[in-house]
Amino acid sequence: MPTRLSLTSAFCTILLAVAIPSTRASAQSFFMTPIPNVPFSGVVNIERTMVRKDGSIMQFKSTREVARDTRGRIHNELRALIPVSSTETPELLNIHLYDPQTRISTEIDVRKRTFWTITMNHPPSTEPPSIRFAAPDGNAPPNEFTKQEDLGIREIEGVPAHGIRQIQTVTDENDGKEVVITDEYWYSQDLRINLMIKHSDPRRGMSTMTVAQVTRTEPDPAFFEVPEGYTHPGAQAATEKVN
Repeated sequence: MPTRLSLTSAFCTILLAVAIPSTRASAQSFFMTPIPNVPFSGVVNIERTMVRKDGSIMQFKSTREVARDTRGRIHNELRALIPVSSTETPELLNIHLYDPQTRISTEIDVRKRTFWTITMNHPPSTEPPSIRFAAPDGNAPPNEFTKQEDLGIREIEGVPAHGIRQIQTVTDENDGKEVVITDEYWYSQDLRINLMIKHSDPRRGMSTMTVAQVTRTEPDPAFFEVPEGYTHPGAQAATEKVN
Protein backbone atom coordinates (compact mmCIF):
# COMPACT_ATOMS: atom_id res chain seq x y z
CA MET A 1 0.00 0.00 0.00
CA PRO A 2 1.53 3.38 -0.93
CA THR A 3 2.22 5.98 1.72
CA ARG A 4 0.87 8.76 -0.51
CA LEU A 5 -2.88 8.41 -0.63
CA SER A 6 -5.07 10.40 -2.97
CA LEU A 7 -7.68 12.74 -1.52
CA THR A 8 -10.36 10.48 -2.95
CA SER A 9 -9.19 7.36 -1.16
CA ALA A 10 -8.16 9.24 1.97
CA PHE A 11 -11.65 10.54 2.54
CA CYS A 12 -13.55 7.45 1.47
CA THR A 13 -15.48 8.89 -1.40
CA ILE A 14 -18.59 6.90 -2.21
CA LEU A 15 -17.82 4.04 -4.60
CA LEU A 16 -21.11 2.63 -5.78
CA ALA A 17 -20.49 1.06 -9.19
CA VAL A 18 -17.29 -0.92 -8.62
CA ALA A 19 -17.63 -4.62 -9.44
CA ILE A 20 -16.66 -6.84 -6.49
CA PRO A 21 -15.35 -10.27 -7.49
CA SER A 22 -15.61 -12.25 -4.27
CA THR A 23 -17.76 -12.63 -1.19
CA ARG A 24 -14.89 -11.45 1.02
CA ALA A 25 -14.40 -8.23 -0.90
CA SER A 26 -14.75 -4.93 0.90
CA ALA A 27 -18.00 -3.00 0.79
CA GLN A 28 -18.26 0.40 -0.84
CA SER A 29 -17.05 3.44 1.06
CA PHE A 30 -19.05 5.99 3.01
CA PHE A 31 -18.10 9.67 3.03
CA MET A 32 -17.85 11.30 6.47
CA THR A 33 -17.76 15.08 6.82
CA PRO A 34 -15.21 16.35 9.40
CA ILE A 35 -17.19 19.27 10.80
CA PRO A 36 -16.94 20.46 14.43
CA ASN A 37 -19.67 20.80 17.05
CA VAL A 38 -21.95 18.09 15.60
CA PRO A 39 -20.89 14.91 17.43
CA PHE A 40 -22.61 11.64 16.64
CA SER A 41 -22.05 7.93 16.13
CA GLY A 42 -23.94 5.35 14.17
CA VAL A 43 -23.91 2.11 12.21
CA VAL A 44 -24.04 2.02 8.42
CA ASN A 45 -25.97 -1.00 7.16
CA ILE A 46 -25.09 -2.09 3.62
CA GLU A 47 -27.10 -4.32 1.30
CA ARG A 48 -25.82 -5.24 -2.13
CA THR A 49 -27.16 -7.33 -5.00
CA MET A 50 -24.72 -8.24 -7.78
CA VAL A 51 -25.50 -9.56 -11.24
CA ARG A 52 -22.96 -12.12 -12.46
CA LYS A 53 -21.99 -12.59 -16.12
CA ASP A 54 -24.25 -15.64 -16.38
CA GLY A 55 -27.22 -13.59 -15.16
CA SER A 56 -27.39 -15.15 -11.70
CA ILE A 57 -27.87 -12.92 -8.67
CA MET A 58 -25.67 -12.76 -5.56
CA GLN A 59 -26.81 -10.97 -2.41
CA PHE A 60 -24.44 -9.53 0.18
CA LYS A 61 -24.51 -7.42 3.29
CA SER A 62 -22.11 -5.57 5.55
CA THR A 63 -22.03 -3.05 8.35
CA ARG A 64 -19.63 -0.49 9.75
CA GLU A 65 -19.32 1.93 12.64
CA VAL A 66 -18.91 5.65 12.00
CA ALA A 67 -18.36 8.47 14.47
CA ARG A 68 -17.49 12.16 14.70
CA ASP A 69 -16.58 14.10 17.84
CA THR A 70 -17.00 17.75 18.80
CA ARG A 71 -13.58 18.60 17.33
CA GLY A 72 -14.75 17.25 13.98
CA ARG A 73 -12.48 14.19 14.11
CA ILE A 74 -13.93 11.24 12.20
CA HIS A 75 -13.80 7.46 12.53
CA ASN A 76 -14.89 5.56 9.42
CA GLU A 77 -14.65 1.79 9.07
CA LEU A 78 -14.44 -0.48 6.05
CA ARG A 79 -15.66 -4.07 6.45
CA ALA A 80 -15.96 -7.05 4.15
CA LEU A 81 -19.10 -7.96 2.26
CA ILE A 82 -20.55 -11.31 3.36
CA PRO A 83 -23.43 -13.43 1.97
CA VAL A 84 -26.81 -12.14 3.10
CA SER A 85 -27.55 -15.53 4.70
CA SER A 86 -24.43 -15.42 6.88
CA THR A 87 -24.66 -14.92 10.65
CA GLU A 88 -21.00 -13.86 10.92
CA THR A 89 -19.84 -10.35 11.78
CA PRO A 90 -18.27 -8.78 8.66
CA GLU A 91 -14.49 -8.70 8.94
CA LEU A 92 -13.02 -5.29 9.79
CA LEU A 93 -10.46 -4.43 7.10
CA ASN A 94 -9.60 -0.76 7.41
CA ILE A 95 -10.22 2.28 9.60
CA HIS A 96 -9.89 5.84 8.39
CA LEU A 97 -9.25 8.60 10.93
CA TYR A 98 -9.02 12.31 10.23
CA ASP A 99 -8.39 15.33 12.47
CA PRO A 100 -9.42 18.63 10.81
CA GLN A 101 -7.40 20.67 13.32
CA THR A 102 -4.09 19.03 12.37
CA ARG A 103 -5.16 17.94 8.84
CA ILE A 104 -3.62 14.53 9.60
CA SER A 105 -5.29 11.62 7.80
CA THR A 106 -4.61 8.12 9.13
CA GLU A 107 -5.32 4.84 7.33
CA ILE A 108 -5.27 1.75 9.57
CA ASP A 109 -4.83 -1.73 8.06
CA VAL A 110 -6.46 -4.02 10.60
CA ARG A 111 -5.24 -7.27 9.03
CA LYS A 112 -1.59 -6.18 9.04
CA ARG A 113 -1.89 -4.15 12.25
CA THR A 114 -0.18 -1.21 10.57
CA PHE A 115 -1.06 2.43 9.88
CA TRP A 116 -0.03 5.31 7.60
CA THR A 117 -0.43 9.03 8.13
CA ILE A 118 -0.31 12.00 5.79
CA THR A 119 -0.97 15.70 6.27
CA MET A 120 -3.51 16.94 3.77
CA ASN A 121 -2.51 20.06 1.85
CA HIS A 122 -6.04 21.46 2.02
CA PRO A 123 -9.16 20.62 4.05
CA PRO A 124 -11.75 18.20 2.66
CA SER A 125 -15.25 19.18 1.70
CA THR A 126 -17.82 19.64 4.43
CA GLU A 127 -20.49 18.05 2.22
CA PRO A 128 -20.59 14.60 0.57
CA PRO A 129 -19.64 14.53 -3.14
CA SER A 130 -23.18 13.52 -4.13
CA ILE A 131 -24.57 16.69 -2.59
CA ARG A 132 -22.01 18.94 -4.24
CA PHE A 133 -22.74 17.38 -7.62
CA ALA A 134 -26.51 17.07 -7.22
CA ALA A 135 -26.86 20.62 -5.91
CA PRO A 136 -30.31 20.39 -4.27
CA ASP A 137 -30.39 24.19 -4.18
CA GLY A 138 -30.37 24.23 -7.96
CA ASN A 139 -27.22 26.32 -8.27
CA ALA A 140 -25.22 23.77 -10.25
CA PRO A 141 -25.13 23.95 -14.05
CA PRO A 142 -27.69 21.66 -15.72
CA ASN A 143 -26.53 18.18 -16.73
CA GLU A 144 -27.96 17.15 -20.09
CA PHE A 145 -27.28 13.46 -19.37
CA THR A 146 -29.00 13.24 -15.98
CA LYS A 147 -32.58 13.86 -14.91
CA GLN A 148 -32.98 14.97 -11.32
CA GLU A 149 -36.03 14.64 -9.08
CA ASP A 150 -36.66 16.29 -5.71
CA LEU A 151 -38.05 13.63 -3.34
CA GLY A 152 -38.88 16.04 -0.53
CA ILE A 153 -38.23 15.56 3.18
CA ARG A 154 -38.53 12.38 5.26
CA GLU A 155 -37.23 11.26 8.64
CA ILE A 156 -34.50 8.63 8.89
CA GLU A 157 -33.60 7.56 12.44
CA GLY A 158 -35.59 10.55 13.68
CA VAL A 159 -33.46 12.97 11.64
CA PRO A 160 -34.97 14.98 8.74
CA ALA A 161 -33.35 14.19 5.38
CA HIS A 162 -33.82 15.73 1.94
CA GLY A 163 -34.02 13.25 -0.93
CA ILE A 164 -32.66 13.67 -4.46
CA ARG A 165 -33.06 11.07 -7.21
CA GLN A 166 -30.78 11.14 -10.26
CA ILE A 167 -31.71 9.14 -13.35
CA GLN A 168 -29.23 8.61 -16.16
CA THR A 169 -29.90 6.72 -19.39
CA VAL A 170 -26.84 5.19 -21.07
CA THR A 171 -26.24 2.82 -23.96
CA ASP A 172 -24.95 -0.63 -23.05
CA GLU A 173 -21.61 -1.18 -24.75
CA ASN A 174 -22.36 -4.86 -25.34
CA ASP A 175 -25.82 -4.97 -26.90
CA GLY A 176 -26.50 -1.30 -27.69
CA LYS A 177 -29.68 -1.21 -25.58
CA GLU A 178 -30.57 1.69 -23.31
CA VAL A 179 -29.90 1.20 -19.60
CA VAL A 180 -31.43 3.36 -16.86
CA ILE A 181 -29.14 3.98 -13.88
CA THR A 182 -30.73 5.43 -10.74
CA ASP A 183 -29.15 7.01 -7.68
CA GLU A 184 -30.85 8.34 -4.56
CA TYR A 185 -29.26 10.49 -1.85
CA TRP A 186 -31.02 11.33 1.41
CA TYR A 187 -29.02 14.15 2.95
CA SER A 188 -29.23 15.46 6.51
CA GLN A 189 -28.38 19.16 6.65
CA ASP A 190 -28.25 18.83 10.43
CA LEU A 191 -25.63 16.03 10.53
CA ARG A 192 -24.09 17.01 7.17
CA ILE A 193 -24.00 13.42 5.89
CA ASN A 194 -26.08 11.21 3.62
CA LEU A 195 -28.33 9.10 5.83
CA MET A 196 -29.28 6.85 2.93
CA ILE A 197 -27.77 6.13 -0.49
CA LYS A 198 -29.29 3.88 -3.14
CA HIS A 199 -27.73 2.87 -6.44
CA SER A 200 -29.30 0.73 -9.17
CA ASP A 201 -27.71 -0.42 -12.43
CA PRO A 202 -29.51 -3.36 -14.13
CA ARG A 203 -26.21 -4.56 -15.60
CA ARG A 204 -24.43 -4.84 -12.25
CA GLY A 205 -27.00 -4.83 -9.46
CA MET A 206 -28.23 -2.68 -6.61
CA SER A 207 -26.75 -1.30 -3.40
CA THR A 208 -28.19 0.52 -0.40
CA MET A 209 -26.42 2.15 2.52
CA THR A 210 -28.47 3.33 5.49
CA VAL A 211 -27.26 5.01 8.67
CA ALA A 212 -28.89 3.48 11.76
CA GLN A 213 -28.52 3.61 15.56
CA VAL A 214 -27.75 7.33 15.43
CA THR A 215 -26.54 8.61 18.82
CA ARG A 216 -25.97 12.35 19.11
CA THR A 217 -23.60 12.35 22.06
CA GLU A 218 -19.81 12.55 22.31
CA PRO A 219 -18.27 9.25 21.07
CA ASP A 220 -15.58 7.34 22.95
CA PRO A 221 -12.25 9.22 22.43
CA ALA A 222 -10.58 5.85 21.71
CA PHE A 223 -12.44 5.83 18.38
CA PHE A 224 -10.09 8.51 17.10
CA GLU A 225 -6.78 6.97 18.11
CA VAL A 226 -4.59 4.30 16.50
CA PRO A 227 -5.13 1.05 18.45
CA GLU A 228 -2.33 -0.06 20.74
CA GLY A 229 0.15 -2.45 19.13
CA TYR A 230 -0.18 -1.10 15.59
CA THR A 231 3.04 -0.05 13.84
CA HIS A 232 4.02 2.37 11.11
CA PRO A 233 5.96 0.53 8.34
CA GLY A 234 8.19 3.54 7.71
CA ALA A 235 9.24 3.76 11.34
CA GLN A 236 9.89 0.01 11.45
CA ALA A 237 12.06 0.18 8.32
CA ALA A 238 14.09 3.05 9.81
CA THR A 239 14.71 1.05 12.99
CA GLU A 240 15.86 -1.99 11.03
CA LYS A 241 18.24 0.18 8.99
CA VAL A 242 19.85 1.62 12.13
CA ASN A 243 20.25 -1.83 13.66
